[in-house]
Amino acid sequence: MLVELIRIGNSRGVRIPKPLIEQCGLGETVDLRVERNRLVIAPARSPRQGWNKAAFQSPESTKDEFLLDTVAPNKFDRDEWKW
Repeated sequence: MLVELIRIGNSRGVRIPKPLIEQCGLGETVDLRVERNRLVIAPARSPRQGWNKAAFQSPESTKDEFLLDTVAPNKFDRDEWKW
């Protein structure tokens, strides 16, 4: 689809037809970037989107509670730390 750049102050803009906005799932804010000399307009997403799902898909670590046992105690641990 060819569209014309429109003047917006000293900048230029592109009108995106409503069907394309709906098809791409664009909201009020978009992610705008250049990839391989192409302008990419993508739906905005939160910085941590998908982290929860990724955490549950990661392999379960074993013996997490014993990770500190692999670190040698320092002077503070030996002389000053009290439970």
